[in-house]
Amino acid sequence: MNRNFTRKNFISLFTLGGAALFVTLKPRAYAQQPPQIPAPRNPLDRELVKEFVIKGHSDLPAVKQLLEKEPGLLNACWDWGAGDFETALEGAGHMGNKEIARFLLGKGARINLFCAAMLGQLEVVKGILALDPGLKFSKGPHGLQLLHHATKGGAEAAPVLEYLKSIGAQ
Repeated sequence: MNRNFTRKNFISLFTLGGAALFVTLKPRAYAQQPPQIPAPRNPLDRELVKEFVIKGHSDLPAVKQLLEKEPGLLNACWDWGAGDFETALEGAGHMGNKEIARFLLGKGARINLFCAAMLGQLEVVKGILALDPGLKFSKGPHGLQLLHHATKGGAEAAPVLEYLKSIGAQ
């Protein structure tokens, strides 16, 4: 073993080795083409978004009709003011409307903790609260907390409701 191996020798060797590795690597196909940037889209009609969110609370036929007319409504959010934002899925969630919630999720809507609680998805709720226990006190649309959503979920969400009560959710 060479005992004269110094820090300077190590850095030189490391630099040459890294350079050799860099030179031998072939460029990847995706590096040769710039990323595709989607064309700008026009914002959705505000009143259509509001109608979709309202119908998301309780009117499945209207939700289906509006979504067919404008697929971009799926995750559209209405601002009720003062930071109270809501999607159609969240409307279905706090009303306990599982049929609408499942329809929207089946179309690709983004689920959240509140909807998971209403649908009785105990493992999802536990997993998210394990990451951040303080979320048990977070507020969803209209300031409604997890306990409300789990209550609206009925028998299917009873295990979630029991779990939330056991950890002191309000």
